Amino acid sequence: MSLRVAYQMDPIESVNIFADSTFRIALEGQKRGHQAWVYTPDKLAFREGRVMALARPVTLQQVKGAHVDFGPMELLDLGEIDVVWLRQDPPFDMGYITTTHILDMIHPRTLVVNDPFWVRNYPEKLLVLQFPDLTPPTMIARDLTTIRAFKAEHGDVILKPLYGNGGAGVFRLDPNDRNLASLHELFTGMNREPLIVQKFLPAVSKGDKRIILVDGAPIGAINRVPAEGETRSNMHVGGRPEPVKMTARDIEICEAIGPLLREKGQIFVGIDVIGDYLTEINVTSPTGLQELERFDGTNGAALIWEAIEAKRR
Repeated sequence: MSLRVAYQMDPIESVNIFADSTFRIALEGQKRGHQAWVYTPDKLAFREGRVMALARPVTLQQVKGAHVDFGPMELLDLGEIDVVWLRQDPPFDMGYITTTHILDMIHPRTLVVNDPFWVRNYPEKLLVLQFPDLTPPTMIARDLTTIRAFKAEHGDVILKPLYGNGGAGVFRLDPNDRNLASLHELFTGMNREPLIVQKFLPAVSKGDKRIILVDGAPIGAINRVPAEGETRSNMHVGGRPEPVKMTARDIEICEAIGPLLREKGQIFVGIDVIGDYLTEINVTSPTGLQELERFDGTNGAALIWEAIEAKRR
């Protein structure tokens, strides 16, 4: 099977080719005979009933400094493409949301991965709210008095932007901390969104597990260990990836959420687990494929393409 595939992503010229999951997916797609184009979200357009993108065909190789060759820019009718990958990084702002509305107009005739309707309606820090028995005590709120009451009850908490990513703006506020009001003032001065507050999980010192699911089924996990003196384990801020085995609790969590992910067309998902608790379900632009492949040989990109090819058949 040869598919015509378009990747809506951040500029491919600047990705880390030894870590970026989109690059690994595209490289695997090329190996399987799929024709590829790339475009950035600002090149997406709706025009007189058609969804279009100014895109460039690409040929890829995993060679540092020479990983992509571009063909000439062309106006691509995405309604005539087999698969469109929705892979730009957050922030999950109105620009991001608008692209999901536009791509809705061609899905599922063109298979958009992940399903844009449910990416829009299930952002990572909100989808977990449907599984309160799996998550640590969590609050979504903007009012300072309400947040203070939650912190008073739980003592040691994590405060972060509701639609942030990559560990940006994540703060631990322990029982002796005096910065809640100042941080609230800072965040609410930047936007009108609520904040998310979660009870701090000391198990994070042993790592924040990233489990990758393909079409609702787990294929493996990596552990992300915070740097010395750091609460955040995100690899963007110095977290160290290491191999890890899935536990019985991890399997239990995946079995609980997997059917919903499969039903809603979320083919490539990365969930975050600290200790025994689910903290995020990442559906926008999850990562971890290359680290998983290096650690235990699991070719997650191939498993993802097998799921997509089955749906296209």
